[in-house]
Amino acid sequence: MTQHEEPADKVEELRTEVAQLRQALVSHAIVDQAIGVVIALSGLRPEQGWEILKTVSQHTNTKVREVAGHVVRWPDAGTLPPEIRRALRAALVEAHAVHGGRSLVRPEQLCQGRDGAFSGKTE
Repeated sequence: MTQHEEPADKVEELRTEVAQLRQALVSHAIVDQAIGVVIALSGLRPEQGWEILKTVSQHTNTKVREVAGHVVRWPDAGTLPPEIRRALRAALVEAHAVHGGRSLVRPEQLCQGRDGAFSGKTE
């Protein structure tokens, strides 16, 4: 390796690291927002919101950041992918059974479509 290649390799390595750190920062922000959505609707504590996201991720074989993205977009989109909706509802019902919480909506209404979760209509 020549002297000129070594600094160029280091620069490329640092660019890759910066890109990875930027992606991690964005992912972390989305996960934090999703935790906020979960705890706002469920009345659970933040650490329980994180556990809910991890549980949904594991049960749907979906990355946590992808689950979080769906949850963050859910209020505007009005719906969740069916497998995530089912897993999220089950995780929230289980969390309420174990931990309690003061939900804004009844557990059986959690994770429904646009009208269900916010207007009180059921599926």
